Amino acid sequence: MAIVFNLLRWAIEAVILVSFVWLVSWLVSQVNIPVSYNLRSVRQRWASAVVAVLGIAGTVGVFVAMMSLAKGFKATLVSSGSADNALVMRAGATSEINGSVSMEQVRVIQDAPGVARSGTGPLITAEVVLVAPFPLRATGSDANLQVRGVSPKALEVRNKIKIVEGTFFRPGLNELVVGQNVAHTYAGMSVGNTVTLGNTRWLVVGVFDAGGSAFDSEVWCDAPVLQQIYHRPADSFQSVTVHLNSPEALQQFKDAVTSDPRMTVDVSREVDYYDKQSQVLALTITVLGGIVAGIMAIGAVFGALNTMYSAVAERAREIATLRALGFRGSSVVLSFMIEALLISFMGGLLGCLAVLPLNSLTTGAMNFQTFSYLTFAFKITLPLLVSGVGFALVMGVVGGLFPAIRAARQPVAAALRSL
Repeated sequence: MAIVFNLLRWAIEAVILVSFVWLVSWLVSQVNIPVSYNLRSVRQRWASAVVAVLGIAGTVGVFVAMMSLAKGFKATLVSSGSADNALVMRAGATSEINGSVSMEQVRVIQDAPGVARSGTGPLITAEVVLVAPFPLRATGSDANLQVRGVSPKALEVRNKIKIVEGTFFRPGLNELVVGQNVAHTYAGMSVGNTVTLGNTRWLVVGVFDAGGSAFDSEVWCDAPVLQQIYHRPADSFQSVTVHLNSPEALQQFKDAVTSDPRMTVDVSREVDYYDKQSQVLALTITVLGGIVAGIMAIGAVFGALNTMYSAVAERAREIATLRALGFRGSSVVLSFMIEALLISFMGGLLGCLAVLPLNSLTTGAMNFQTFSYLTFAFKITLPLLVSGVGFALVMGVVGGLFPAIRAARQPVAAALRSL
């Protein structure tokens, strides 16, 4: 469903871009009044044009920033998954934190076909997931941090994650390894420090790099130790992550596990699970961003209307002269539309340039699915910038159309008598 939605969105963006390129080229080919006339007009009325440009630029900047925020959040979560991994949770569970997989089911999973193996046995990790408050470096206030109890094979299952400082935790001990974002965002999460978790002191022994994925905002420890400290059943886990022989082995593995009468679980590709996790907040950011940008767009359109109506009023004699020289009303309309599109294009370009420094800038937000704090980066892409310019051109069309029609309908004789 998410793939279909993305393809549809990209198709709409492509159609909008192609339509505007065609519209501008058609306008240029149809208008008889030289485009240089519009350039001189904008230059002569630079003060009102600057106001309109800045209004459109601010709207486009907000639009692109909010959309890049949603894209960054989605990209962070989706990059957490691997096509080679399968995630097993309780049937009907919406996230790991409310899942449940028994030890008996773990044994069935590790013997299923399609599971990759190493010299130490099947590559699976049965995991315990919970949320605990830790103080942020910046404010000192607590923020929810996702704590993941994993097996010693966790780094083999998620083979893209590497220890970059210190060592991995030792089974049976109160030791933590933390993601890079956790080390930078939370107080006391440096290697060698001790922190309190579950009224117990833990030693931070390592920092891992998860490539900017959601795991960089997590703390890992030994699952049995975490279960014991939080008084959880030793034979119950939230989820099981399985490394497959190949991405194509998912269906074979899924069929074998879900057809077993002892199993009441759902199996999904890990990357698909994290894609679903991203949809709630990404949609929320997109809707809120659209509302804010829409409100600002109304103001920007009124600014463009004011600029273009002022141009019509000041150039009444020029317009009448052009009409008297034989230029059609349609040429006048097209000329004013080119001028409005020129102003909106400059505003869109300025707005996009203004937000470019936000690209890769990290921020954080609450993941509503796990109720934990997630660090992610703004992600500004070329299609998003194109959408921003397209949004500006839409405002230009709306803001320039009615003044252009008014200019074409001005009585020629009355305007000429005022010369």
